[in-house]
Amino acid sequence: MSLKFYMDVHIPRSITTGLRLRNVDVLTAQDDAKTTAPDSQLIERATKLNRVVVTFDDDFLFEATKRQQLNIPFSGIIYGHQLHVTVGSCVNDLEILSKVAEPADLRNRVEFLPL
Repeated sequence: MSLKFYMDVHIPRSITTGLRLRNVDVLTAQDDAKTTAPDSQLIERATKLNRVVVTFDDDFLFEATKRQQLNIPFSGIIYGHQLHVTVGSCVNDLEILSKVAEPADLRNRVEFLPL
């Protein structure tokens, strides 16, 4: 089973479009009518849908750390700092992850981009 992604509102549309053109399963917070939901709710929603959150928002790192310390399960987070990843490298890395990683590989973890 390949990874499915849940894109935070901070992810540029060009990344989402690039992934969709490569047949990667992507759901955005906008598509899910969750544009104003707090980070904790987005993580809960993604976990319920068995999707990994993709974000450029540092606040998700704090939320992930809190969940790890309190042993609260989540489906995983892929974080990239917007000044350290290009659209192209982000699309390439996420496509690779979607095809080679299993959901269990990212469960309760944070993966950093670029790979």
